[in-house]
Amino acid sequence: MTKAELVEAIRAGAGIGKGQAESAVEAFQNAVIKCLKKGDKLTLTGFGTFGVTSRKARMGRNPQTGEAIKIKAAKVPKFTPGKVLKEAIGGKKK
Repeated sequence: MTKAELVEAIRAGAGIGKGQAESAVEAFQNAVIKCLKKGDKLTLTGFGTFGVTSRKARMGRNPQTGEAIKIKAAKVPKFTPGKVLKEAIGGKKK
């Protein structure tokens, strides 16, 4: 699904205009980015949790030359699906 398809699905599901749906998607994206930049988690109960995790510096290899390279430490976004989402797509039920 592309962003345009998501906007259309929200427009149809909420019964709102395309411009409003597009604004809602943009506002959601911006809220998630702002939250993660602060180092906070965003939890949508049942759906999942957006967070930030740290990746340690490590050694890697250039796939073209085989040369060893240093990969810097980085903060990366992470999404952990919730129970409702897992079950909806066929995950294990407890």
